Amino acid sequence: MKFSNKILSQTLVQLCLDKGIDHIIISPGSRNAPLTIGFGEHPSFKCFSIVDERCAAFFALGIAQQLQKPVAVICTSGSALLNYYPAVAEAYYSDIPLVVIAADRPLDRIDIGDGQTIRQQNVFENHILYSANCFEGDEFQIKNETEINIALNTALELKGPVHINIPFSEPLYHTVENQLVWPQNVPPHIGVKTLKENLNPFIEKWNRSNRKMVLVGVLPPNSLEQRFLEQLAKDDSVLVLTETTSNLHTENFISSIDQLIAPLSDEDFSKLQPEILLTFGGMVVSKKIKAFLRSYSPKEHWHVDSKKAYDTFFVLKHHFKTSINSFFAEFLPKTLPLKTDYRNQWLAIKNHRLQRHNIYESEIPYSDFMVFSEIFKWLPKNIQLQLSNSATIRYAQLFDIDTSAEVFCNRGTSGIDGSTSTAVGAGYASKLPTVFITGDLSFFYDSNALWNNYIPKNFKIIVVNNGGGGIFRILPGEKDTHLFDTYFETKHSLSAKKLSEMYGFEYESIHSKEDLRITLENFFSISEKPALLEIFTPSTVNDKVLLDYFKFIL
Repeated sequence: MKFSNKILSQTLVQLCLDKGIDHIIISPGSRNAPLTIGFGEHPSFKCFSIVDERCAAFFALGIAQQLQKPVAVICTSGSALLNYYPAVAEAYYSDIPLVVIAADRPLDRIDIGDGQTIRQQNVFENHILYSANCFEGDEFQIKNETEINIALNTALELKGPVHINIPFSEPLYHTVENQLVWPQNVPPHIGVKTLKENLNPFIEKWNRSNRKMVLVGVLPPNSLEQRFLEQLAKDDSVLVLTETTSNLHTENFISSIDQLIAPLSDEDFSKLQPEILLTFGGMVVSKKIKAFLRSYSPKEHWHVDSKKAYDTFFVLKHHFKTSINSFFAEFLPKTLPLKTDYRNQWLAIKNHRLQRHNIYESEIPYSDFMVFSEIFKWLPKNIQLQLSNSATIRYAQLFDIDTSAEVFCNRGTSGIDGSTSTAVGAGYASKLPTVFITGDLSFFYDSNALWNNYIPKNFKIIVVNNGGGGIFRILPGEKDTHLFDTYFETKHSLSAKKLSEMYGFEYESIHSKEDLRITLENFFSISEKPALLEIFTPSTVNDKVLLDYFKFIL
């Protein structure tokens, strides 16, 4: 085994090894050669080579999402680093540990006209948990060790992105046979934060309230202990609202929020208005529930999270700084179930909506709505389901998805830019077969995600291609203008067929209702290569079908 002769490279490699950060995604370059040599030569690291830095960062994000541990990305100096920014922002808001390691020019080469040189120090300062700026020279060794320890421990402890900036002077490719430095590993402090406050005032308010709403955002699968789910489900005064990305399932929870509240009147909203709102988990998809809770404010909003609490509804009263399981373990045994009609009246409305939903499904024409309905019916059991943003994640909220599926989506920033790359990384890291569902714009935007040698054979992509950004037809605004077609919906006639052929995917397409069910059933069969199914839908009927849906289910 060879080592880079750069002390900084050896320091970083050894500290990553000590802390168990062993998945390293490398993009090609020269300035990062000492890092490529250091990690690539060491047998304890699993190294990947991905050319496009934006794709590389989202690929790393997908692996970290599944492993629940930091994954590192390494790039050369200059603009390469800036391509990491979308994934850094997503990691920041989704609490995913991502370690960005950037090679840099020495400080005296910045702003003198050298190529591939930008001001890299603190470049992510608005969306990073820690920026470690290292310096070349033996006199900086202790400082560099300290900075790297802090950065890596921050990623481990706080579950988010960190940036380590490491300058290298030339020559860059020299190696030595033996390790030259043994940096001190400062262990991270990882543990569950215990509640250090008196819960009695909150329990008293809870026990006096006839209308309690629990709203759950993004959660990894198996986050909440089953006993707490069962206890919440038994209390008539507690209405639990979840989303597809919450990965929580019981019959007494309402999982399709928009289906429930979209047709409600002002009088209905007044009846739904909670006295106490308890939230946990990450970002919430439904814009309708946000609008409702901002207009019909609860008296109390409490959020449970060991790290942060957003005042999403402008009435946040308290942040319980602990894990949800730790909170419920102390809180729920002291609560008293109340006999009210709050939950049951809304469960009755939910059941009515589902009956109307089934009728509507049987009557609608070939459209995005019909396609998503069929896709979710035919999904295999025990899969990892990755969803892209925009229309895909919103349609997913309206349909039942088998409870064995583990569901993920980049909801931190809700961008379309790295959905495919994230799904590929997650598919690589997961033990489950992966199905990724996406729209056409999201897919083509991130098509370099398929320029990847690590895509599993059991990876399936479904592209719903309606020839543009169909979600913009659903949003308010004038649709009958030349600006709409070109700058909002961005009409196109592209197909994923040639991309599939170029990257070695099996390819099938659907153009009609008649082909839909048979092709979907066959698509999920076992194959020797990753596969892509492109479903073409009309571009002009989808908005009407969806908007009419919310009127029909009333």
